[in-house]
Amino acid sequence: MKIDGIVFDKDGTLFDFAATWESWALAFLDRVTQGDREWAADLGARVGFDYENQCFAPDSIVIAGTPDEAATALLPGLPGMARARLVAILNEEAARAPQAEAVPLRACLAALRDAGLRLGVATNDAEAPARAHLAAAGVVGMFDFIAGCDSGHGGKPAPGQLLAFLDHTGLAPERVAMVGDSTHDLLAGQAAGMRRIGVLTGMAVHGDLEALADVILPDIGHIAGLIGLHPRNVPAG
Repeated sequence: MKIDGIVFDKDGTLFDFAATWESWALAFLDRVTQGDREWAADLGARVGFDYENQCFAPDSIVIAGTPDEAATALLPGLPGMARARLVAILNEEAARAPQAEAVPLRACLAALRDAGLRLGVATNDAEAPARAHLAAAGVVGMFDFIAGCDSGHGGKPAPGQLLAFLDHTGLAPERVAMVGDSTHDLLAGQAAGMRRIGVLTGMAVHGDLEALADVILPDIGHIAGLIGLHPRNVPAG
């Protein structure tokens, strides 16, 4: 695969989904319910999170949705809370959520940049927590472009974030790969005319992604081999 740029999804792609967002869900639910376990379980179920077992359902809105979409599902269970305040709380807890790197990110991304690739992030998370997560991992400066669902380009599966990356870099879509762990990511890449790489560090399995991906990899550490970089430059996950 010969490419000049890569756009990465964040959660489930750069970072392991379950390790990050299960902790976020528990922190958020305990905060808004003040430790009321029955209420927390009800709210969790509204977004596909099993509070007692601390895990997400494969079809949870949190996996590929935006904070606003999560707020829509949660608001009926939070009488009296304003949407703007709920979204703010969701984003505050997201920014604090511990991040588990899918692979050693600094080494992986540095090798791709050293090979001349332009790099971007397109996430359905808000931009501020996304930047906080990337900064905490020490990689925010490795990206030419970072867009969240509130950056003015819309959210996935619409292609607005990816088209903005193309405008920013001047690259041709057929020379850029969209890398993600969900059908939302791959649909966005398809709509933008990009190559599509699925990874299995999110909640989706191979069969969920195969119809939309040009190739499916275990994790982003295998991209180097796919595009012809020497494998010793990037540690596989």
